[in-house]
Amino acid sequence: MKTGKFSTGTAILTATLLLCTPAWATGVTVVGLFKDKAIVSIDGGKPRTLSVGQSVQGVKLLAADSGGAQFDINGSRRNLGMGQSFAGGPTAGARPSVSLTADLKGHFSAQGSLNGHPVNFLVDTGATSIAIGAADARRLGLDYKAGERAGVGTAAGVVPAWRVTFNTVKVGEITVHQVEGLVLETNLGMPLLGMSFLNRMEMKRDGQMMTLTQRY
Repeated sequence: MKTGKFSTGTAILTATLLLCTPAWATGVTVVGLFKDKAIVSIDGGKPRTLSVGQSVQGVKLLAADSGGAQFDINGSRRNLGMGQSFAGGPTAGARPSVSLTADLKGHFSAQGSLNGHPVNFLVDTGATSIAIGAADARRLGLDYKAGERAGVGTAAGVVPAWRVTFNTVKVGEITVHQVEGLVLETNLGMPLLGMSFLNRMEMKRDGQMMTLTQRY
């Protein structure tokens, strides 16, 4: 979300979801190497340390030293050196996608969930992250005030906000993990589906239809 202004649509919007079966190979980048350990970024996420024998999101570290690492990535063995990547791609069928229909005002909404709790999002490309109000955060059971505090400008002025990370964000059959967000001490009307989620999608618009296709 920009620290200046963002839209806060309050209309009840309509979405038509056309779902595809997800079948997407995992992308891995090596950012650190040690004896029996490797630091990797999986599907563009934050770097994490794997120990030999450990498996995360279909990525298992088989061996590692300062010269390179061997992985089992969804059943395929790959040898990667420092800074090298294995680019995931479709393994079967199509990538998961969602098609949305605009309402009469041209707004798009999408039914989904945050950390497993049902949510109806307003798609907002002007928001740099997912944003929800404090009431929604409490409904989700988020201890949002443990996050970093920030002031965010709205049409009603600057309001207190806290930076959070959502473990899972789901729209239709699209599921994304570890997504940055903001909790605002105000009523947004509808949670905003911002660019921290949308940047991981291919977005195509054709008239009153918008299609989101998961990239990673």
